[in-house]
Amino acid sequence: MHPYRTHTCAQLSAAEVGQTVRLSGWIHRKRDHGGVLFVDLRDHYGITQIVADEDSAALPVLDSLRAESVVTIEGEVKARAAETVNANLATGAIEVFARAVTVQSAAEELPLPVAGEQEYPEDIRLKYRFLDLRRETLHANIMKRVAIIADMRARMGAVGFNEFSTPILTASSPEGARDFLVPSRIHAGKFYALPQAPQQYKQLLMVAGFDRYFQIAPCFRDEDPRADRLPGEFYQLDLEMSFVTQEEIWEVMEPVIQGTFAAFAGDKKVTPAGEFPRIPYDEAMLKYGSDKPDLRNPIEIADVSDFFGESGFDLFDGIVGRGGVIRAILAPEVKEKSRKFFTDMDSWAKSEGFGGLGYANPPAPTWELTKYIRVVNGQVTVTDDCPSGTQDEIERIFDKKPEEGIAFLKGPIARHLTLKQQAQILHRCGGRPGDGIFFAAGKEEQAAKLAGLARTRVAEQLNLIDEDAFALAWIVDFPFYEWNEDEKKVDFSHNPFSMPQGGLEALESQDPLTIKAFQYDLVCNGYEIASGSIRNHKPEVMVKAFEITGLTKADVEERFGGMYRAFQYGAPPHGGMAAGVDRIVMLLCGVKNLREISLFPMNQRAEDLLMGAPSLAEPRQLRELHLRVVEPPKKAGE
Repeated sequence: MHPYRTHTCAQLSAAEVGQTVRLSGWIHRKRDHGGVLFVDLRDHYGITQIVADEDSAALPVLDSLRAESVVTIEGEVKARAAETVNANLATGAIEVFARAVTVQSAAEELPLPVAGEQEYPEDIRLKYRFLDLRRETLHANIMKRVAIIADMRARMGAVGFNEFSTPILTASSPEGARDFLVPSRIHAGKFYALPQAPQQYKQLLMVAGFDRYFQIAPCFRDEDPRADRLPGEFYQLDLEMSFVTQEEIWEVMEPVIQGTFAAFAGDKKVTPAGEFPRIPYDEAMLKYGSDKPDLRNPIEIADVSDFFGESGFDLFDGIVGRGGVIRAILAPEVKEKSRKFFTDMDSWAKSEGFGGLGYANPPAPTWELTKYIRVVNGQVTVTDDCPSGTQDEIERIFDKKPEEGIAFLKGPIARHLTLKQQAQILHRCGGRPGDGIFFAAGKEEQAAKLAGLARTRVAEQLNLIDEDAFALAWIVDFPFYEWNEDEKKVDFSHNPFSMPQGGLEALESQDPLTIKAFQYDLVCNGYEIASGSIRNHKPEVMVKAFEITGLTKADVEERFGGMYRAFQYGAPPHGGMAAGVDRIVMLLCGVKNLREISLFPMNQRAEDLLMGAPSLAEPRQLRELHLRVVEPPKKAGE
């Protein structure tokens, strides 16, 4: 018999009744029933119930041990009584009567419980991560992550991609975040960078003629952590293809991504491959207030700036007059909601750092004649079945400010709008009588941001989000450049190695801020889960693109010399993308924090509480690396 186990704690069934077996694992729970001790023995695979009665030599030993001690149990498999069968447990039809026990490792008093999975402070969970990882849900999440990555690898191989590994120590990369630098011992004063992404290497692989590349790539960025972004490192499904258009990349990757989601989504719906919407960036920012919209939310934002300027509502009129915008967010079927619903939304907006959120709520009851009114091509008309007398009455008041009880909307903003304008605004938002409207006003960027957050907030408050779906879509036609207000210059808005739409001619003749790029993101349920582009493969285009951001040809040759030289010797058109493995796993596990799907994550301050990183360097190490520590200047009063 094997010294530790003949079976795992998930293998035994009624077929093994009567056999003598040996199991090893952790003591999960103990229950003392007056002379009979029940022990749930747990290993990686599952749980088996162990029984030790007064006749068993194992009883006093098991009774003396704390939970999470590691033991080896030898005993006989017996069938449970029908009334005690546990249908929720793989081994629920049997139990093992212990005859002997060997203590492999006794546990001290636990700093956090494993069984039960109670909420516990994050610092304790991370410091004792080896215990935290024994918890059922986290353990299952990690194994699901393993399965998802294996599934991705299989799908990529099935569509003709080869897995390559690219260097970890490399040169600095302009991905938009701070590099992690590694000082060189051999080259004094010089540093390697950990790759923010394998961007340049995968492009060089295309130049080298390998055609279809992928890897599950580790990436390192010194960014501030948040729930959906781990501090320091993360993993991408990184890929590149030669001689392809962006449409072909989408056609290849949609079945891969959709297939992985469908395989692990359970009963949740997944957008079918071939049906991912293609939403231009500008449209996404207008309709959803975000370039990573949650399409499970049916609300669409509308621009209603044209209704203000001379409305008589001075605040909005002034904003429009100064070049600002007014965005409207529909609140469907809220005629039964009190005014508090609307004022609470205004308070929420202020708590988020905005000036406030305007609103117009529906009259209660809704004006009865609205059933005869419709909007066609932006024009307000009456329906064909409207009685002639009623039609005259409606048309008489269309262009007037509303009276109490004769309105589509009410409130301080609505009273400055004619009935026709109210109907048009409702129609533009996709609304109808009985719906309310929230208004976000200000400079376009701020108004769009507030409108996007309000869209989500309204949907959450009204339970409009379909929680049983994964809604996937491509966001396309990103701006190539953006204005860097801090440095007062044009900067890249996305990936600097992308191909601008219009090529060299666009770079030479267009306002940079009007140039679009062959760049795209894949979004799911409000998260960006992939980003990619058709790459620039022409050296003259590369030089000109960087010149617009203030870098010279010499700068390009120095910073990106490998790729620049490669483009001189025959570079194929190519493109690709990188999908965030961690975020995909997070979504499929149904959690909202990456620490719930990562083995040994850092805390929010980028500290590894388990291993004690970062740590101070020894003087000898600093000397070898030609470094010295410069203490930051003390503040006044210190």
